[in-house]
Amino acid sequence: MTFLYFDPGLGAMIIQAIIAAVAGVVLFSKNLMYKIKVFLGMAKPIEDDVFDDIDIEDSDIESNNSKES
Repeated sequence: MTFLYFDPGLGAMIIQAIIAAVAGVVLFSKNLMYKIKVFLGMAKPIEDDVFDDIDIEDSDIESNNSKES
């Protein structure tokens, strides 16, 4: 008869692996479901671009280049 021994470190490692696997599946499936909903037209795509709020004009670039010279 063989007895298995689980020390607290191994138990904690097994619990951590289970929690990480569940979190990974939840996050992956959430992203996948969003992409499927956007494809089917059930959700609106996020068009949040960070650079849309930045307005740079040519005069700003030219004045900045003249200051560096």
